[in-house]
Amino acid sequence: MPITFLRLPVVLHERGRSRSAHYLDIQQGLFPRPVAIGLRAVGWPASEVAAINAARIAGKSDPEIRELVAQLEAARKNAPALVRETWLPA
Repeated sequence: MPITFLRLPVVLHERGRSRSAHYLDIQQGLFPRPVAIGLRAVGWPASEVAAINAARIAGKSDPEIRELVAQLEAARKNAPALVRETWLPA
């Protein structure tokens, strides 16, 4: 299953938050940190954005959201590396 990364403008639109409020949420542990997807580019896995939005819709409290963020970020470390030989230069 391919992983889709969302860039900042899309994440802000999906969340309905301003840029400053979004980064404050990250600082407070209420939203996962971004993933480096290039030398100067970051993004968020679409599944993580959806999970946080679903938790907010379900009425989860801030401590419950922080727990979810910790679980999502821990799952990143356990994810298998998705490297294809075709991506490597010859």
